[in-house]
Amino acid sequence: MNAAMNDARIAVLVSVGRHRVSAAPCYSRNDAAALEIARGLEQTNGCSVEVLHAGDASNPALTDYLALGARRIEVIDCASGLDGDDPIPALAERLRGVSLVLTGTRAEGAYDTGMLPYQLAAQLGYTFVGSALDVTLGDGFATVTQFMPKGVRRRVAAALPCVVAIHPQANVKPRYAYARVPDGTIVQGPPASRKDVDAPYWSVAPTERKPRKLVASEKRSGHSRMLMATTTESRGGNVVIEGSSVEKAQVILSYLREHRLIDY
Repeated sequence: MNAAMNDARIAVLVSVGRHRVSAAPCYSRNDAAALEIARGLEQTNGCSVEVLHAGDASNPALTDYLALGARRIEVIDCASGLDGDDPIPALAERLRGVSLVLTGTRAEGAYDTGMLPYQLAAQLGYTFVGSALDVTLGDGFATVTQFMPKGVRRRVAAALPCVVAIHPQANVKPRYAYARVPDGTIVQGPPASRKDVDAPYWSVAPTERKPRKLVASEKRSGHSRMLMATTTESRGGNVVIEGSSVEKAQVILSYLREHRLIDY
């Protein structure tokens, strides 16, 4: 084990997510993967791990991170919403001197832009590596396996200090144990002092359910579908130009009934 790595400091940034069904506050799966990777580095390299959250210390979702293995969570008092604070300057001031900053690719339930890791790395002047599947530490470098499209992976080495965003498909399995919660602590840190200059340009609205498109079931054989993909064969159908509006509507109704898109 490298003696220099024993003095390395790792910071994990955690956010508050929102449950997909109940909409209750919960831990972010992306940040949970980052925390698990940091705990692995703590065991193999002897690094010290710090867990930070910019938000409200009374949020019940923070206890989930205690159950996931965080022993201490420092909270920077930061208001959220359209008139909220900008967490970047406060986080950058707190993280100066940290060798490795781990975070998820994006939050789950907040602004959800995924820009915080990039903005934080620019504020600190650190190297940034995104879509990380695993992280190992060496002599002054962090070696990262990056997730690439179409199943491609690549190994990159980034000089420390750096900011690494963990991909949702990281090679870790966080384990939730409620028995860890009483042993952990949540402490209040310094408040954020700058308002978010981009807040006036945001608008918040409930999501709208998109209409489901009616698609006729495919009744052709596999051979016929292959021919359709390789030739310019017509897919059939009727073009109704002549006739009254009632007759045209009857053709459409017959088509919907034939393909079982309606049941009346």
